[in-house]
Amino acid sequence: MPHSYNRIWIHAIWSTKERLPLINSNVEKVLYPFIVEQFKELGCPVRIINGMFDHVHCLFLLNPMKTTAEIIKQIKGSSSHFINQQSNLIDKFAWQTGYAAFSVSESVVDRVYEYIANQKQHHQKRSVQAESDELINLHNAQNNI
Repeated sequence: MPHSYNRIWIHAIWSTKERLPLINSNVEKVLYPFIVEQFKELGCPVRIINGMFDHVHCLFLLNPMKTTAEIIKQIKGSSSHFINQQSNLIDKFAWQTGYAAFSVSESVVDRVYEYIANQKQHHQKRSVQAESDELINLHNAQNNI
C-alpha cells in the first residue's frame, strides 16, 4: 500500500477539577463551540461534544500525527484559559488532571454518538460514578476516570 490511511475514532471524557458543577448552560454555550474549533485546529474533526455540569464527552477523529495525550492536553488547557477569560461566566474554571479515552470501532460510532447526545437524560437515571465504572468495566481499564 503506497499511502497511509487512518480513521481512528476516540471517545474522550474529562471532568472539571474536583468534579465541581462548573459547566452551566451559559458556560456550555461558549465552551462546546470553542472546544470543537480547537479540535479542528488540531486536525481532529469532532462528531459530537456533550456532557453534564461536571464532565464532557467528545467523539472525534484522531489526527495520526498527534497523540491522544497531546490533543487532550491542548484542548483542556486552551478551553480552561478561554473560559477564564470570559466575563460574567464563573469565578475560576479548571479541568481535572486526567482523562479517559477509548477507541471506537466504525461499526458503533452511531451508537456512541447517541450515547453522548443523550447525556443529560442518561444522567437522570445513572450517576457519573456509575457511568465511569461501567465504561471502565466495558473497556477492561484499571484507572478511574
